[in-house]
Amino acid sequence: MSEVPKILIVDDDAEIVESLKAILESRGYSVKSARDGSAGLAEAEANPPDLMILDMMMPKKSGFMVLEKLRTRPEGIIPTIMMTGNEGSRHRAYAEMLGVKEYLRKPFALDRMLKAVRQSLIESGFTLPEADAVAVPNPDEEELI
Repeated sequence: MSEVPKILIVDDDAEIVESLKAILESRGYSVKSARDGSAGLAEAEANPPDLMILDMMMPKKSGFMVLEKLRTRPEGIIPTIMMTGNEGSRHRAYAEMLGVKEYLRKPFALDRMLKAVRQSLIESGFTLPEADAVAVPNPDEEELI
């Protein structure tokens, strides 16, 4: 496993991608991003991240299609946090069946995402970057993303 956890953000919403990328990089993570499902799948296959933050509904390939394809990897599934604006409980159940660690509905509080990132990485055996492990809660992290 890499020393600094690698996170891949796959979402077609530039504001969400840039916000998450900025906060995660400030906490010591290595972050890459992709703006649609096809590009996200290609990046995940070429440079498997330690954690993927994946939107459910995107152009070219949905988050579900990305997960279905990545499930066939010999290395197994990439720990994934799925985010969506969809309210359907069937979608949540399917995401969980595909192995999603956390399912967040947009808009979500940034602190909730950060907690999910930390928990997923710790469960996968990673050590958090020092900048995140000792991060002082920031009132701005209660903002919705």
